[in-house]
Amino acid sequence: MPILLSFENSPSPNTAGAPSFPRFVRKGWDRMKPNVRKANRRVGHNCPIFLQLRSPFASPRPLPIPQKILPSARAAIPPLEYPLLEEFNLSHLRFFAVLLALALTAGCKAQSAPQDLSSAAIDRRIEVTVRSQFSIPQDYNLAIGARKPSTISGYDDLPITIGHGAKSQVIQFLISTDGKTLARLESYDLTKEPGSGIDIAGRPIRGNPAAKVTVINFDDLECPYCARMHQSLFPSTLARYKDQVRFIYKDFPLLEIHPWAMRASVDANCLAAQSGDVYWAYVDYLHSHGDEVSGADRDPARSFTVLDRIARQQGTLGKLDTAKLDACLAKQDQTEVNDSLKEAMSLGLEGAPALFVNGERINGAVPAEQLWMAIDRALRAAGEQPPAAPAQPTAAKPGAGN
Repeated sequence: MPILLSFENSPSPNTAGAPSFPRFVRKGWDRMKPNVRKANRRVGHNCPIFLQLRSPFASPRPLPIPQKILPSARAAIPPLEYPLLEEFNLSHLRFFAVLLALALTAGCKAQSAPQDLSSAAIDRRIEVTVRSQFSIPQDYNLAIGARKPSTISGYDDLPITIGHGAKSQVIQFLISTDGKTLARLESYDLTKEPGSGIDIAGRPIRGNPAAKVTVINFDDLECPYCARMHQSLFPSTLARYKDQVRFIYKDFPLLEIHPWAMRASVDANCLAAQSGDVYWAYVDYLHSHGDEVSGADRDPARSFTVLDRIARQQGTLGKLDTAKLDACLAKQDQTEVNDSLKEAMSLGLEGAPALFVNGERINGAVPAEQLWMAIDRALRAAGEQPPAAPAQPTAAKPGAGN
């Protein structure tokens, strides 16, 4: 009987999103191996073991739609699946190793007759397990589909549909042929680069349009962390890589906490429709003058007026068509921004800034040196040599004394 082990580890809250997954797996498996070997010797032969290692850093982790998305945008977002998230640590693994030894002892011998449960009883256990492990809200419906043969020996495919109102999503599970084990495996399409489907058509580009490395930043123009990231990108990162990298921004205003972020994105897109350079000048200004826009009274109506004024000033400096710009600012069409919001949520983004470096995802305002590591990796993969590492400042030696 094959044994299926499935691990998923969460980032440690004090590591600023840095994955601890590889060390966790290595130590955990090292502690489990003696128990596995003892159990196999006890029964006189080996059981095949499938080890499934899952990390939230391997791919975007879809979450329930956060409340900070504008209701109009939220309505356009398709239902997202709930991640199976289990907090493991090494003490859990030691306990699990004992359970594994017992499972091997029982599983490698002749199988006992399956427990006499009705199909309805098994379905009920499946529903309770899935609801508990996925933290599915009580007002969501769950329907268990028909079993189908799978490519994994001893397991059948089992589709489970999660629905809410008129929307639904099918999640594929595996169920053992004896009805005792439910599992879930994920496959990843290696023919597509993560983040490669992001729509950048018509977006302003900063840097060399033909560069082999693209940095896409989902940006909120009111977000202080986004401002910090922006100031790290420009000018230092652009100056370091020159023509080797191009930068593209996508709209990701966090509407519930940033009242003027949507207006800023719409105004920026009005400028982008006429000039990429003026768009970037506007973005640069907002990311360094957020307090001017917010004002001491934090009045959104006043902030809207300030944003429009700054946009018109940038348009005048850039010699844009004033009448066309005024019409765009007055219309305040949010369609493009809402499309970008929908795309961000489909990627599982939970906050801004969120960057993709040729598909490699970076969450949050990371130090420039960490971003450069990702860019260097992308350049090498594209066959280009990254620039030399910047020289480290040396401490001045104390004088001989006078």
